[in-house]
Amino acid sequence: MAYNNGFPATYQPMYYPQQFQPQITQQPAQQNNGIIWVQGEAGAKSYLVAPNTTVQLWDSESQCIYLKSADASGMPSMKILDYTIRNQTPANAPVGASPAPTINAQDFALRTDLDALAGQINALRAEIDSMTTKRTKKEAATNE
Repeated sequence: MAYNNGFPATYQPMYYPQQFQPQITQQPAQQNNGIIWVQGEAGAKSYLVAPNTTVQLWDSESQCIYLKSADASGMPSMKILDYTIRNQTPANAPVGASPAPTINAQDFALRTDLDALAGQINALRAEIDSMTTKRTKKEAATNE
């Protein structure tokens, strides 16, 4: 019997195919024009971020943006930003100009109200001054 590399020439090793193991992959979030959409804060927390990177995750359920980062060791951290939609400015408004605030007359005091308040403050100051002078006269009399 002939030997080849220490095995008999008639020896044929059995081929055992590797068992198929399904790979579990995270379903990627919806991407649209570079925007990564997630479903709620739980979706943002479960989104995997590579070490030393930061990603913007837009919430599809509420008006939030999540800034998720991972440090060099891969430890994640997340900041939550709420955003609101502004009223549109007129077409002829300068760039960067914000719309004029609405003025409610009930938010302001009348001059007569301010004058009355100033009178009350002056009366209280006079009363405090008289109490202070009485005390200093009384202390001066007891010290003599």
